[in-house]
Amino acid sequence: MPKGSPELTNARREEIINACEKLYRTMSFKEITIKEIGNATSFTRTSIYNYFQTKEEIFLALLKREYELWVAALKQVMEQHETMTEDEFADMLAHSLEERAQLLKIMSMNHYDMETGSRPEHLKSFKVVYGESIRTVMYGLDKYFPTMSVLEKQDFIYTFFPFMFGIYPYTVVTEKQRVAMEEAEVNYVFMTIYEITFHCVKKLLNA
Repeated sequence: MPKGSPELTNARREEIINACEKLYRTMSFKEITIKEIGNATSFTRTSIYNYFQTKEEIFLALLKREYELWVAALKQVMEQHETMTEDEFADMLAHSLEERAQLLKIMSMNHYDMETGSRPEHLKSFKVVYGESIRTVMYGLDKYFPTMSVLEKQDFIYTFFPFMFGIYPYTVVTEKQRVAMEEAEVNYVFMTIYEITFHCVKKLLNA
């Protein structure tokens, strides 16, 4: 590919994002640096600055990609179903998030840092995709639950999306956290991503 071509730019951006994603499987947000990400790519660390100025921008790009995949999955299912019951709609959302644990992990732990550490153009690009995710869920409510009022649908959106930030820390618990809760005699009910999402959606639809 010619140097500076859109294809090369996109390929290198994806390689950087993929390297970040791979590191995030075994390292924390604080541990990952531009140097670590650069070492996991096929080009020099300084070249990363041609595409991203901070690691926060790289994580934001990864989060954007996760949202895009989530939206695409939701749209695909909704295109295949003209009707859905409350259970089926809850099942769809629960399964879609169960398959996007990386999305939930990033948004629950690093969202504020990513947004404050990114340039406005990167933040705007992310917000476009985030907005599309809201519109996609709203489309599902419009399509499958036409008797819901506008206010009820707004209540669903403004409860469900903030709820998503808490799914990962409530469902993915380390052994140290589990032991600490047991020793502290916390009566905690362990749930999966699917279970906690399904129950939440069902309650919101019946509110």
